[in-house]
Parts: sequence; structure tokens; C-alpha cells
Amino acid sequence: MLRSLAVAALAALTLPFAQPSAAQEGSLTIAYHSGPANEAPDPRARQYGWLSNQSGVTETLMGLDRGLQLYPRLAASIEQADPTTWRVILREGITFHDGSPVTAQSVIDSLTPIAEEGHPAHNLRLVGLLDLAGMETDGELVVVFRTNSPNAAFPWTLSEPGVAILGEASEDFPINATGPFIFREAIPDQLYRVEANPNYRDGAPALAEVRVVKAADPAAAALAFEAGEVDLVINYPETDYERILSTGAQGFAAPTTRLFFYGLNASNGPLENPLIRRAVSLAIDRQGIVDAALSGVGGVPAGAIFPQVMGWAADIAPVYDPAEAERLLAEAGAVKEGGRWMLDGEPLTIDIVTYASRAALPPTAELTQAYLEAIGVAATVSIGEFGANNDAIKNGTADMHLQAWGTAPQGDPSYFPETLLAGPGFKVGGNVGGYANPELDALLAKGRQTFDEAERRATYARVQEIIAAEAALIPVFHASAVTVGRAGLNNFAVHPAETYWIDTQVSLSE
Repeated sequence: MLRSLAVAALAALTLPFAQPSAAQEGSLTIAYHSGPANEAPDPRARQYGWLSNQSGVTETLMGLDRGLQLYPRLAASIEQADPTTWRVILREGITFHDGSPVTAQSVIDSLTPIAEEGHPAHNLRLVGLLDLAGMETDGELVVVFRTNSPNAAFPWTLSEPGVAILGEASEDFPINATGPFIFREAIPDQLYRVEANPNYRDGAPALAEVRVVKAADPAAAALAFEAGEVDLVINYPETDYERILSTGAQGFAAPTTRLFFYGLNASNGPLENPLIRRAVSLAIDRQGIVDAALSGVGGVPAGAIFPQVMGWAADIAPVYDPAEAERLLAEAGAVKEGGRWMLDGEPLTIDIVTYASRAALPPTAELTQAYLEAIGVAATVSIGEFGANNDAIKNGTADMHLQAWGTAPQGDPSYFPETLLAGPGFKVGGNVGGYANPELDALLAKGRQTFDEAERRATYARVQEIIAAEAALIPVFHASAVTVGRAGLNNFAVHPAETYWIDTQVSLSE
């Protein structure tokens, strides 16, 4: 597959793949499907904090370890004073990259703009997740957070990459953060470059420089790796994984919280009917997709929205049953004529949209199309841009949007279902498909406001059962991160949240 795409892929390579003539010793170049949006992307805006967190520039008050357990990061500790009050005690001696101290007031100054309309850091998603009523200092190193209502996910949200703690920006430090690497340069949609922070509290990093280059075409990234132009490829094409390992490359494949799933237009069109949504889900052979599109290394079939690695997964097995799918179509009022299902006198057609920045997306959509065609349901596949695809779902010109999300970038189960399926009463917002279920909304509200872990587990188990029973969205597979590095890369490991890449221990030797 990669060889047949060689000409087009090589044409897609951009200048930042080329190493400078005098590359700094200890420089690591990473190919990634996403790049910076501007010359100094504010980590608090949109999803820009992912790249700055992954490359070791920004840090958050709390963090997630590789077991997806919460730990104090810039904080020394966190304690709950009452159902809506949290006290965060900061670590002593932490400084920003410009040498200024991290204080309780600087934390407040960093987080306040998230809620300010018109500010470059404004982020409605984070406003909803934090649900802050106010912040205040209690001395130099204590921040008191007050939420509008009880929010069990609050300490977890403090690990979300967008909730980055930043000092005052300057010409020398446009992203003035606290991490082991200092932001130095961004070329929009091409390059994000950082350098080692020699004064980092845990010691200087082993790498002198990290360069993240955008490679929207996975095949182009793979070819750049073989040409020696990049040292590490995040999201390497699964179908070429075994072959590239035979050349001496290192492979890093491990489970993550990422879910490949179909977001659905549940407010109009054929998938407004839950019987047809369930029929579509039953028609998809998920194991067949994992075997074909992922070569058996990129994931496992998904029945529930959460993966086993996260620890919140309900016991819901993926089901492939074409006969039951056809029975449900008949129950929904469809009629099969000449091998094709008709609905209201017209051919039943499902319009699928997806994007191409992850290698497994287009073939997964095409295989889904084939499975639907096999039971007599017409289907189309279009490759577009993520935002435009969501618009198509929202305005009713598409029925299914195949996408890949990290279900728990901050480790808590509230984020994913609230963002995608909750009703208008929730501040997070992102339910473009118009799915509505009062019971689900009530459960999501309960899960957020309940602090007893056993009760929360029961609540989110029921949330997953409703999503599966109504096919509110259609899980396809839980993804493993398939990453490839060159032989001299040391101490790199996949983090299941995918929000951490580089720390002080990662090194590159000749």
C-alpha cells in the first residue's frame, strides 16, 4: 500500500521534514498528523494544549500517570473543603520559563482568560468542564476554586492539557510555561519546535531539542521515516507496521483510551429511528475491520464506549449479526425489494463522512460501506475535513461521521458522553447529531455530582448501556497507539491518554 502511494506521498512532504545543516546534538524530530495553528498557539484555546503538553512545554496542576491515575503535578496536593470548594496547594519553588515564580495569583491569572469572550485563550469546552463560580488565593501558594455545583470530575479536569498554567507572555517566551522544554518556534501547519529547559526542577532533559512536523498524510510520514528525515512517527500506518519493524525500527504499540466510532445524525434522516441505528451497528463486522484495516495490531473491537485500559468499561460485547440487522430494518418499516432495502418508497441510503489524517479511518469507512451493502443498504463514503463533516451531520447532509477521539484525556468518564450526547442543559456542548434522552442527561448530571466512586461506576455503566441499546453513537474499535521510532530512541513509551510524549528521560543516540 505504501509503495503505491509513494509518488503522491513524497509530493506531500513539506520543508520542516528536512533537518537543518547543523542539527543540534540530541535533536528529535517527530511526525504527527496535526500541527500548530499559528506562530504561538495558546495552549488554553481549542485543543492546542495537546501539542504543548505532549512536547513537554506546558504542565497542568494535576497529571495522569500511565495507569490513568491522578497525581499532583504543579500542585503539591488537592483537597475538597465542601461539595463545591477545592483547595489546591502548589509546589514550592516552581518557576516559569522566564524565571518568575508560580504563585496562587499567577494560576488564577492563567485560568481566568479561559472564560473571557474575545480573549485568545477563551474555550467554551473548558468553561463547561471546570464550571467555575470563582477563584481566590489563600496565601502565596494556595488557590481556592469554587464550582457552580458539585463536580466530581473537577480534580481530573485540572489534568486536561488545555488547563495549562502559564506566566505572562513576552517576546522571548511567547508561551511562558513550566515544563522541561521551552517553546521556541511555530510555523503554522508545519512545525512546532522546542528546546531543553536547563533549569527544569527535575533536571535538564536528555534531549536538547524536539521538532514536531505536521504530516497529515500517514503514508508521507512513513516514507519520511524510512528516508531518515524523522525519528519518530506518531500514528504510523498499521498495515505497514510489521514490515517496518523488520528493518530494525522500534515499535511502540499499546492500548489507549482512543475510540474510533460513528457519530450519528439522530435528529433527522434514516438514523433518527433507533431501530435503524441498531441495525447499522449490527451490520458492522468489527473484528473484520480490526483484522483488515489495523492488521490486528491497531486495536480491538468495541462494544462499549470505554476501553478496558481505562477501568470504566461496561461489560458490553460487540455484536455482528446481519440477520438481526435485517429483522430490525423490517421492524422499522423498511421493505426489501430486489435485494435492496427501501424506506418510504426510496432506497435506504446511509451517507458516511470521515477524514484521512489517521490511516485507519478511510478503510474503516469503506469496510462499513461494504458491510451495509452486503445486507442491501446503500451507502456512500466521502473524505473531508473534521469540522465540515460535523457540519454535514448537523445540517442533515450526512448520516454517520467516522472519527477518533480520546475518550478520557483527563481520565474521568464524564467528558466523552457529556461532550457528544448530552442535551442543551450541559455547558460542554458538542452534540451535533441531536441525540436526546432525558434518562441519559439525568445520569450524566448524577455522575458529575456524585463523589462516591461505587455509585459513579454504577451510573456510568448505565450510561454505556443506554448508548449501546439505542446506538446513540456506534463504537467500532478501541485503538492502540501504533508508533514507530528509530533504533537509537531510548525511554519512550506510549501513554494511554496520548497527551504525554516527551519527558526528561527520553533520549536519542546514534
